[in-house]
Amino acid sequence: MIIINIDALSGAGIPVYAEAGRNGGIHLMNDFVLDKAVLSEEEKQEILTALQSINSMNNIDNNQTLRKLSAIFNMSSENWLEVDFSRWGNHGTDNGKFELLKSAVIHRKCVKITYANSSGIINERIVQPLKMSYKSMSWYLKAYCTEKQDYRIFKLTRMIDLEMLTDGFCKSSFPELDESLGQAYNTIVLRFQKNMSYRVYDEFDKTQVNKKENGDLIVSAPMPEDEWLIGFLLSFGTQVDIIEPAYLKDIVAEQAKKIYEKYKS
Repeated sequence: MIIINIDALSGAGIPVYAEAGRNGGIHLMNDFVLDKAVLSEEEKQEILTALQSINSMNNIDNNQTLRKLSAIFNMSSENWLEVDFSRWGNHGTDNGKFELLKSAVIHRKCVKITYANSSGIINERIVQPLKMSYKSMSWYLKAYCTEKQDYRIFKLTRMIDLEMLTDGFCKSSFPELDESLGQAYNTIVLRFQKNMSYRVYDEFDKTQVNKKENGDLIVSAPMPEDEWLIGFLLSFGTQVDIIEPAYLKDIVAEQAKKIYEKYKS
């Protein structure tokens, strides 16, 4: 039976051998690492790269883990990647928020947040944090809001204050819904002057951008028609033209007029 098992292991690509005598037994080849039987070179490098990206975040030190895995994988870890999720000039604050929320998710503790929503309203909420999500260059918290009695997505940078509470909760699964959580998206068509190309490609995927012969950029993309959109369009000043929907021009013009009236004196 032992011989059969050794043959089976060898057939699976694991180099074991039997040695007779007083100090004999079943041995594994000295230069063998287990992952060679299950992981490709590319997969091993992807694991090391993932650890490097996490290691770039403040308060997370994976150097020892990286060294161990590099030894197990019998390959060096190329230090080619640096990731910093914090905003310019705000390194400690953002990472502190992340660490608190990560701990709350893992230990299933409620969190009280002071939050500024997209309508500019600031209030306190108690949430049950379920998952951290990174999308479109921003961190978000997927959570159950006890005030709204529903699932919500909160942007990390809009959290003014956070406090982890002692109250625990039974973890549930965040619903597999569109991440807008019911927010209506309509197709908006915009024309940007060519000197705005750096911002256009910051904000939109290239498949949504059509470059004209004169260098102007036509963008067609689904966007939420809310206060955020108005502010976003105003941030381009005179460098953007609204093509569709036509009524959006009037809304932006009215807001621009209010800004003018406020500051003209």
